[in-house]
Amino acid sequence: MTILLFGATKDIIGTPTLSVPTASLSGRKIPNTVGELKKFLENTYPELKSISKVTVAVNQNYASDNERINSYDEIALIPPPESGKF
Repeated sequence: MTILLFGATKDIIGTPTLSVPTASLSGRKIPNTVGELKKFLENTYPELKSISKVTVAVNQNYASDNERINSYDEIALIPPPESGKF
């Protein structure tokens, strides 16, 4: 699954897009919901926790944490203006 990154999320991860595997060869749980994806990314990139509120869009619509996602969805991480850091 490909994730589009903007603002502080792009700065933290260091690239405008990120690929997340849709099959686990390492035994790690693959995210199936927006909430699981957020936790997956925070575990992989702990500095993301420093952003106060990241909005997630799925297929160009804002998504709640319980919305299901799959490898064909267009996913974007949108930080608040001014990066929202504390």
